[in-house]
Amino acid sequence: MSFITGAGLTSFGKHEGSSSLDLMSQAAALALADAGLKRADIDGILCGYSTVSPHIMLATVFAEHFGIRPSYAHAVQVGGATGLAMTMLAHHLVEAGVANHVLVVAGENRLTGQSRDAAIQALAQVGHPDYEVPLGPTIPAYYGLVASRYMHEYGVTEEDLAEFAVLMRSHALDHPGAQFHEPITVEDVMVSKPVALPLKLLDCCPVSDGGAAFIVSRERASNFGVRIRGCAQAHTHQHVTAMPRLSELGAEISIAKAKAAAGLAISDVRYAAVYDSFTITLAMLLEDLGLARRGEAAARVRAGHFGRDGAMPLNTHGGLLSYGHCGVGGAMAHLVETHLQMTGRAGKRQVGDASIALLHGDGGVLSSHVSMFLERVR
Repeated sequence: MSFITGAGLTSFGKHEGSSSLDLMSQAAALALADAGLKRADIDGILCGYSTVSPHIMLATVFAEHFGIRPSYAHAVQVGGATGLAMTMLAHHLVEAGVANHVLVVAGENRLTGQSRDAAIQALAQVGHPDYEVPLGPTIPAYYGLVASRYMHEYGVTEEDLAEFAVLMRSHALDHPGAQFHEPITVEDVMVSKPVALPLKLLDCCPVSDGGAAFIVSRERASNFGVRIRGCAQAHTHQHVTAMPRLSELGAEISIAKAKAAAGLAISDVRYAAVYDSFTITLAMLLEDLGLARRGEAAARVRAGHFGRDGAMPLNTHGGLLSYGHCGVGGAMAHLVETHLQMTGRAGKRQVGDASIALLHGDGGVLSSHVSMFLERVR
């Protein structure tokens, strides 16, 4: 058994003059304060990778910078699934008795600390070096290809995809730390600049500076308990040229294993936090996870199902699409928001019931998946 005992999140957007280590430190300090712990209490650290500040020993570089001497340190790298993969690893480390308090942290000054060309070059490397990279695609292009196929197979339209961008923006309006606070409409999404058709600018997450952290502990916090109930991973491919059929992707595998590990069903879930690097990512994952039937997620958005007052509140901080995306820390913001919801501390964003939460992370181009259930205990 393990518990998430504290969480910390910076605002996302521009943090001029702040390095990746600075942003990680800010988030880590907030998480420690939230958990009521001192730096000396941390005996394990898991650190997400940074494209701005790559290092072969980033976890210990941060430990030195932050002033801790853990007995266990490890850096993890599975794209957008990294945050939940680190949470899963921390859960196992605590259960195995390797550590009592594991700090999970990531952050980057990806917006102000990396040129546009450098960012594009880094993201282009997810492609196969022989079959894909020479043709020049980047991550938006790969997801554009996936979107075209998905729309063809399931009758999804560009207007359907736009609904997810509008929903995430509406949620971000109530979070002071979000990168964007201007409301948008479906029409705004449709007329935004083409990026990789059918995906347009507002179908894509922004580049951000920011940091996120949380503590996974052996014992619950004194005033609340958020328990990791069960989790699982799936890794079906790395490159688009090796991707299986859209109906056989890893989210379906990981959620089935996570449900078995947790002893829960989708009908038990009261709050959802799902990776949303692009509108197509969110649409597909909601359907793969069983939160909507194939091709019907957008209709559920229109009906208010995933709104803050709906039957399945989703990404109430605004997600990657509107809170922002600073690399690994971007997806970790989903867990921080979930923790706030589950402990009744989300302010005006607070939902009625977040007693059981489902989180899902996606790395690469729907390549690596982590599904996780959290449970509020009293």
